[in-house]
Amino acid sequence: MEIILLTHERELAKSTNTGKLALMGEAAAVVRRVVWRRTEPDAQLLQLLQRADTGLVYPSSEVHEENVTPQRLSVADCQTFVLLDATWQEARKIFNRSAYLRNAPRVELTPDHPSRFNLRRNQRDGGLCTAECVIEILRAKGETAAAAELDIRFRAFLQAGK
Repeated sequence: MEIILLTHERELAKSTNTGKLALMGEAAAVVRRVVWRRTEPDAQLLQLLQRADTGLVYPSSEVHEENVTPQRLSVADCQTFVLLDATWQEARKIFNRSAYLRNAPRVELTPDHPSRFNLRRNQRDGGLCTAECVIEILRAKGETAAAAELDIRFRAFLQAGK
């Protein structure tokens, strides 16, 4: 299993970026970052997106194009998860300006709790921040120790940010 954080370059300098938490500890064994470049997409990412077991974690409710009806991929069947690591506004920009993402199989996460992320304004109802998505994926894939460690780091991050 692999989790790729497709990160908007502005996120790299933000103190509220939670993606960086997933690049530490046990989660770092399966998580890597690719910086999004609109005109120069990562060649390895493009290859991975051609595989049937690679999916984009991005809510269908955020897609407003009638011609885009990508197939669904269950968390169980997905082996490579691509997460958009950005604010919701930046994530929409990444999605809308990256044709190679539009037809990628879509993976929907169904958490049993609302997001705990409270360090930014304009959060999407029902949406999770990057670290929370990684935690959900790790749990679903049976990586409970890595998920628990990341969850502890995430909670500490939220406390320090208040």
